[in-house]
Amino acid sequence: MKVFDSHSDIFTDVTVRNLKGEHDILRKYHIERLNKGNVKATIMGIWIEPLFFDKDNTWRMLEIMGAIADEMNYLDDHSKIVYSYSDLVEADKENKVGIIIGMEGVDGLKDNINLIDVLYRFGVRHAMLTWNRENPFATGLRSPNKDRGLTKLGVEVVKKMEKLGMIIDVSHANEKTFWDIYEHTEKPFIASHSNVYSLVNKDRNLKDSQIKAIAERKGVIGMNAWPDFVHETNPSVSRLADHIDYIADLVGIDHIGFGFDFSDFLDNDTMNSLQDDELTKTPGLEDASQIPNLINELVKRGYKKEDIEKIAYKNMERIVKEILK
Repeated sequence: MKVFDSHSDIFTDVTVRNLKGEHDILRKYHIERLNKGNVKATIMGIWIEPLFFDKDNTWRMLEIMGAIADEMNYLDDHSKIVYSYSDLVEADKENKVGIIIGMEGVDGLKDNINLIDVLYRFGVRHAMLTWNRENPFATGLRSPNKDRGLTKLGVEVVKKMEKLGMIIDVSHANEKTFWDIYEHTEKPFIASHSNVYSLVNKDRNLKDSQIKAIAERKGVIGMNAWPDFVHETNPSVSRLADHIDYIADLVGIDHIGFGFDFSDFLDNDTMNSLQDDELTKTPGLEDASQIPNLINELVKRGYKKEDIEKIAYKNMERIVKEILK
């Protein structure tokens, strides 16, 4: 069964290795696991890691873009950059992994919204406005300023994104930013890698009102395999399936997808900058090759084949078809 993973940090590994002089990194380190997991499409984000927060965000963004540009020279026989829905269809026909270039935070733009056009011309078709902290456009969920959401510039950015044809993503946004995005947009938006707050009350998970708002807008929520957001003490494949059950009961199958946030390939320095907890993988969902374990769990729970196909691929495909021009 085809899988669409709406959140991957593989470009972080590409960048780290590329800056050390390596090339053709997806083929060497990632494609085999993606193929074993039947991943046929994914959003790979440009993410400025915490290691670089006190440095030049714009320069780090450009370093990542440079590594991606180099990697594009080696994709032809296994992957395809997706700029439009037709590209996603072509990638599937050619049995290639369709890669949507995303932004996990736009801190690198500083306060220049015109750089969104530069990113779009480079190939970016998706963006979260922030990763946990605040910037000139929006407020992340770790900011102490709970009453701060989208700024005036942030409103301009989401309107520009909708006009260009870019997927807007609310994962990592605080509640005020979430509701500001809801208020100032018209098209479907996604939470690419977020679970259910009612099951695990972590600030990265979504409250029922947020889940309903995404569903009302015909958006999709990607289920996150990061253990902290699956279960506080005993994360497992079954526990992640519980989040799927909850959303299905609350708003229906059409608003659930996958956004696994795998970390198996991240280097030690990056992992240490994220958290002190040694548990960074959910047993049974430790990398992309194990995605069939979750699909098998849904089969055991009695989900119909057509519903599992929606969760695994078709719901996110619908977002691409509607948003990307």
